[in-house]
Amino acid sequence: MANKTLFEPYVLGSLTLSNRIVMAPLTRNRASAGFVPGDLAAEYYAQRASAGLIISEATQISQQGQGYQDTPGIYSHAQIDGWRRVTDAVHDKGGRIFLQLWHVGRVSHVDLQPEGQPPVAPSAVRAQTKTFVNNTFVDVSEPRALKLDEIPGIIEDFRRAAGNAIAAGFDGVEVHGANGYLLDQFAKDGANTRADAYGGSVENRARLMLEVTAAVVEEVGVNRTGVRISPVSPANGVSATDPQAQFNYIVAKLDELGIAYLHVVEGATGGPRDVTPFDFKALRNKFKNTYIANNGYDLDLATTRLREGLADLFAFGRPFIANPDLVERLKMGAPLVNLNPATLYGGSSAGYTDYPTMAESARR
Repeated sequence: MANKTLFEPYVLGSLTLSNRIVMAPLTRNRASAGFVPGDLAAEYYAQRASAGLIISEATQISQQGQGYQDTPGIYSHAQIDGWRRVTDAVHDKGGRIFLQLWHVGRVSHVDLQPEGQPPVAPSAVRAQTKTFVNNTFVDVSEPRALKLDEIPGIIEDFRRAAGNAIAAGFDGVEVHGANGYLLDQFAKDGANTRADAYGGSVENRARLMLEVTAAVVEEVGVNRTGVRISPVSPANGVSATDPQAQFNYIVAKLDELGIAYLHVVEGATGGPRDVTPFDFKALRNKFKNTYIANNGYDLDLATTRLREGLADLFAFGRPFIANPDLVERLKMGAPLVNLNPATLYGGSSAGYTDYPTMAESARR
């Protein structure tokens, strides 16, 4: 244990990863017409294929699940074909890639919804956050509460999307249960005020996340299924009065399902790790398979946590944007390039596929 490093191979389910470094999902808003990932996306992901595992940008399971402009989907034949070009490019470089399955729930805008309808949510509680639509950031729209008889359709959308992801060549899928999106909204009582089988108690608020995950497992198998959670992150205006009890329960049930990995945002997404007291070690102890730790990790902290047995894999997000060869840079102790925030969302190859590797910089 004392000699473990992030650069050694790791067995995840039925896959052997080349290292313990994960490229976290990163929304870039560059899908083409029909919400199809294009050739630039294939190039972008292939450039980063040295990661032990890539988790794709969040990908909507339906038009209703979309919350931001120009994000890709996985519900049409054209989208499947577009993603196949991405997975082929990553696999040609020896990489592994999972698709993150996404329904944003209330974090959307009527301009993105079918026929301009309100976004859906567990309850008609508007999120105090913004979304990116019509090339600008605007307040999200007022949502409507999902009817009980609509929920099976949401579960079926996740199931179908998981099957589509495997058809597109992905090695597996990650259920997005984090960052204030639909499944997280159901889990947390700040967004869920329902009084039916999907609201109220810890067990009821966990129900949708667990039913979705069970459906995905049934569709693609446990070795191809992961789940991402963010127990205390206030992302997109979500909150919970009982996060420890809520997520201890969720993780114990996910462990029973036998999924390949649990991906945990420790603290506030992209922010402080100590945003509120929470025992993440308790989650680690409740989950026997792979634990992916996320949020604010650098090489030193990740190595320490690995050797303490607190996580198996470590997700790096923004550093991968400006450093396509992040694994090599970390291994060599080389300086990291800072990203250009002006080119994060939308646009062309600028700030997307034009960040050079160390070798490319040396040739210039």
